[in-house]
Amino acid sequence: MKSDRPATVFLIDDDASVRRGLTRLIQSAGHQVQSFASAREFLESDFQTGGPACLVLDVRMPGLSGLDLQAELQAANVILPIIFITGHGNIPMSVTAMKTGAVDFLTKPVQDTVLLRSVNEALARAEREGAERAEIEIIRGRADTLTPREREVMALVVKGLRNKQIASELGTVEKTIKVHRARVMEKMRVGSVAELVGVAEKIGIPPKSVL
Repeated sequence: MKSDRPATVFLIDDDASVRRGLTRLIQSAGHQVQSFASAREFLESDFQTGGPACLVLDVRMPGLSGLDLQAELQAANVILPIIFITGHGNIPMSVTAMKTGAVDFLTKPVQDTVLLRSVNEALARAEREGAERAEIEIIRGRADTLTPREREVMALVVKGLRNKQIASELGTVEKTIKVHRARVMEKMRVGSVAELVGVAEKIGIPPKSVL
């Protein structure tokens, strides 16, 4: 579902004329634009937004390069789809950028339609990833309500064990496991083992793992 929150495009380029031109272009498509003259200036700003956002980023700039900024954002676990633009690109550079998650790698002068298409793709990715992160936070909140024993039961259910096997594993009776299992299903708000496995995987709990 498309968000009602306004989309923001962060634009970083050390060339003021490029910033002005791209800002006008992106704004003409109905997006908010925040522009910066350097990667460092961007990092020192409050670049968090309430809606989907992406980054249009020059590769070669004085100080911190575009690829350096991409690495810093990844290290800080900042999920922000990136479109690289450059007047000095090469194949190895573009391969590196794309392998590390860039949406696109465009060569200046960038065609208006090509850039706007990439921006729309990046914002759509940001929307999807934002929804996924919100869902994961909800699932984690539900998992936090489980008791230690319910966590153990959930892990064994996800692993594929039946109630009788879980009872044997935990040194209790099957009737007790049925109660714990029902509470797990209720607290995690799932109606089947398949759904439980699905939500467990989303918060990084694969089969054979424990919470």
